[in-house]
Amino acid sequence: MPTVDDALEHAGEFHFFQKQMFFLLALLSVAFTPIYVGIVFLGFTPDHRCQSPGVAELSLRCGWSPAEELNYTVPGPGPAGEASPGQCRRYEVDWNQSALGCVDPLASLATNRSRLPLGPCRDGWVYETPGSSIVTEFNLVCANSWMLDLFQSSVNIGFFIGSVGIGYIADRFGRKLCLLTTILINAASGVLMAISPNYTWMLIFRLIQGLVSKAGWLIGFILITEFVGLRYRRTVGIFYQAAFTVGLLVLAGVAYALPHWRWLQFTVTLPNFCFLLYYWCIPESPRWLISQNKNAKAMRVIKHIAKKNGKSLATSLQHLRLEEEAGKKLNPSFFDLVRTPQIRKHTLILMYNWFTSSVVYQGLIMHVGLAGDNIYLDFFYSALVEFPAAFLVILTVDRIGRRYPWAVSNMVAGAACLASVFTPGDLQWLKIIISCLGRMGITMAFEIVCLVNAELYPTFIRNLGVLVCSSMCDIGGIITPFLVYRLTNIWLELPLMVFAVIGLVAGGLVLLIPETKGKALPETIEEVENMHRPRKNKEKMIYLQVQEVDIPLN
Repeated sequence: MPTVDDALEHAGEFHFFQKQMFFLLALLSVAFTPIYVGIVFLGFTPDHRCQSPGVAELSLRCGWSPAEELNYTVPGPGPAGEASPGQCRRYEVDWNQSALGCVDPLASLATNRSRLPLGPCRDGWVYETPGSSIVTEFNLVCANSWMLDLFQSSVNIGFFIGSVGIGYIADRFGRKLCLLTTILINAASGVLMAISPNYTWMLIFRLIQGLVSKAGWLIGFILITEFVGLRYRRTVGIFYQAAFTVGLLVLAGVAYALPHWRWLQFTVTLPNFCFLLYYWCIPESPRWLISQNKNAKAMRVIKHIAKKNGKSLATSLQHLRLEEEAGKKLNPSFFDLVRTPQIRKHTLILMYNWFTSSVVYQGLIMHVGLAGDNIYLDFFYSALVEFPAAFLVILTVDRIGRRYPWAVSNMVAGAACLASVFTPGDLQWLKIIISCLGRMGITMAFEIVCLVNAELYPTFIRNLGVLVCSSMCDIGGIITPFLVYRLTNIWLELPLMVFAVIGLVAGGLVLLIPETKGKALPETIEEVENMHRPRKNKEKMIYLQVQEVDIPLN
């Protein structure tokens, strides 16, 4: 019985229709970037100090330079573990009193500044920045700094809940319906966040964005991999993820042009409303339609693809059905992800690798930090490192296969973390090289896990499988800040030791899954269970090829 891949081979595997779909869906990947990493600019924390009434007037009267004002009025380093000097404490001094002089004004109050009483910032803060962020507007510093962590955690919590829930809905009710719904909710909540009057409402809309945005991104990934033929599935999957890196570069430029967080949020959100036009541009996945026993609709989509590509379908390809589940509508269930031995093994290994990719990827960025003073350039340059990773994935996954490059990339990331621990601090150039290798390695692992995840599940639970497994990425995103900052307090290099261990383990586990290079997307559970039997699959593929050769001769 012909499959969708057989039909696409005649209708066009990557011609005008698929190129059009890739361009449209890749824009979703670009637009997802500000939600995933926009906190770098939305939540930027500039240098700050306590606002002290009377200091500005005294500084103006005395003609102090900014450096002199800081030296005379801001406390020195506080107790260990406290924020940077002067950021969260101020002198309990009435700066309006006339007894204060212009040269070391506090000398008249105490012979030693350490004896002057210190207190919290009761009158707000002064921020050293030309723009604004949610930190400067809502004062998310010092005792309130945890609110910034909560703001970022909320979007990851939304990613987690939305991935599981919307993954089920997408497999139950269709890719297209869920995609358009997530686009609408994402756009509306993003605009509402930009006009939020207070922190609470901003947090709520941020959570809503998390619930739908990542799910929409992954649905777009599933759609494009299901529209193209076998030979091009790998390429479009990698370039779809590379579009995210393009979004990183665009975000850096937009943030530089718009240093005020509300305008930045507006600008990166409004294009999402244009994606609602996809209702008229993107059809439903024919693979999903067949899995739901909607063969007539699936054939209309395939004929539309053939027409767009200037092709025609043979008579033998007019009826497509799943071999095992012909005539039976399949409803996805979470139990299907662990019901059979091979799918259960795939699920557990994929979940761990998604978790590892998230923790190491985000953890390396947090641990190394931005080396220079220009946040925009540093963000831009760090994003460029991901392009060589995508290039290496393209060079290897079809020539070598998925499994070995995936395992090696995890191991390289883990080994780089371990090597960085024992690299002397005076060899800064070597540390930079090792850090780049680690970032490239984990970026490759991130791209390959997303590619392979879709290839290890049958059609009727493919979307659910990808979104459930990738939800571990969100769990990693929630705990990574605590993992980095708490362990760093114990030992600066301890987080790298943790990253090394989990990265090396992930690389070993990858070797336990079957190779998916050159294999058609599985349509049934039986096909997944037989993926570890290459000889049987090979004979089946040869038989299908013989059938395809005989059909035109008749």
